Amino acid sequence: MSHAPLPFEGTVPDIPFLIGGSRTGSDSDEWIEVHSPGHKGTVLARVPRGNAVDADRAVAAARAAFPEWSGRHFNDRSRPLLAIADALQAAAEELAVLVSWETGNALRTQSRGEAMALAAITRYYAGVAGEFKGLTLPAGAGQLSYTQREPLGVVAAIIPWNSPLIIAIVKIVSAIVAGNTLVLKTAEDAPLAVLRLGEIVAEHLPAGVVNVVSGYGAEIGEALVQHPGVAKVSFTGSSAVGTHIAEAAGSRLAHYSLELGGKSPNIVFPDAVNDETLNGILGAMRFTRQGQSCTAGSRLLVHESVYDDVMNGLVDRVSALKVGDPLDEATDMGAIINKKQFDRVLSYMDEGNAQKGIQVPLRGEAVSPGGQEGFYLSPTIFGAVDNSWRIAQEEIFGPVLVAIPWKDREDAIRLANETHYGLAAYIWTQNLDDAVQTANRIDAGWIQVNQGGGQMLGQTYGGYKNSGIGRENSLEGTIEAFTQVKQINIKLG
Repeated sequence: MSHAPLPFEGTVPDIPFLIGGSRTGSDSDEWIEVHSPGHKGTVLARVPRGNAVDADRAVAAARAAFPEWSGRHFNDRSRPLLAIADALQAAAEELAVLVSWETGNALRTQSRGEAMALAAITRYYAGVAGEFKGLTLPAGAGQLSYTQREPLGVVAAIIPWNSPLIIAIVKIVSAIVAGNTLVLKTAEDAPLAVLRLGEIVAEHLPAGVVNVVSGYGAEIGEALVQHPGVAKVSFTGSSAVGTHIAEAAGSRLAHYSLELGGKSPNIVFPDAVNDETLNGILGAMRFTRQGQSCTAGSRLLVHESVYDDVMNGLVDRVSALKVGDPLDEATDMGAIINKKQFDRVLSYMDEGNAQKGIQVPLRGEAVSPGGQEGFYLSPTIFGAVDNSWRIAQEEIFGPVLVAIPWKDREDAIRLANETHYGLAAYIWTQNLDDAVQTANRIDAGWIQVNQGGGQMLGQTYGGYKNSGIGRENSLEGTIEAFTQVKQINIKLG
């Protein structure tokens, strides 16, 4: 088995923060080891264990950089982003290898595509820098009445480990193109690629515009959320943590946007059973990311007349996926992020296997592919699931798909909406009426018809219900998420 070499040769290095344009350790000089989930026992590096003092330092640096950065002409914010895009394109393979080592995501099917997308995302935001516009109200000859969009100030961005590069770059460039400055807290389990990303980004910006820190959510993350100098918290992660952030930020009337969990329906109509649909279902479920995606279509709702055909075709495809070393080019599925999540997913698998009346057309298990020790699970498909069961209602965040048959469109829509989540949905049909009527009535913020892929540039993205509040990822979302309106009235004459 061949794979890319360790990202750091020799001894385990210490990778510092980026605050105010300088590399620095934490105030306490404490460090956190970063382990490779696909290579048991391998310590990749150490990162600083940030605390409230470090949060204060980072916010102070961002506040100091804000007046000059926010006062720039939009072209003078766009040009650095174009330079950043070129640098990220050149560093794509380096970042891809690094993120595979630390997340367990397969290099070929996940990490390389994630890293290659960074330049395009950055160029998109560079191109819309001049679109943060106000309006003029026709208030009569004696009045000049207009609005202007102004940046919020310092943004604290807190990201998860499952797609750290994509989520980090979107938050960075969304915030700064609108004139804000930023403190980004990396995920505890996957800080290395984002710290390197921050280093690349900061080379093209004034000191303090982008600051990157690491540490535990309950320590430096909490300090950022509570910090009076932070005007906006942009969080992607679990619904439980998101609820706390809403309470904490809301208590001091800070702005916040939350992109949280999901248990997304994957709805198959009887006219849509073909190879394209079956491959799309597999992609929508994010099996090649080990199911570790908030948009995973993990509740497969299939019309009863084609249920057996869909299940048989899906089992054939999913069982052919190669679970293995994330750095091996032959690998389709890598490793679960850490032991805690590994054990959690296993507990859901055990619960499903023990459920009375359940079918198990594909039984997953812990594996050691090629003798490689790590947190590896082969995929599971449960059939004949009741939508009220815990495995159908809770976000497992692992390679576990539950299948539920339905009788008619009303039944499918009811099942789709019987969840406290509302992030994504997938609809498979050749009937335009079924597609539109179903999409219009599903309580979710991001709906795909006859495709299972991820977000496209310029699409607004966010959730309903417990899947979050606010929108990001597009020009419209960025305007709402990272600026505020000032109304100005001038009496003339």
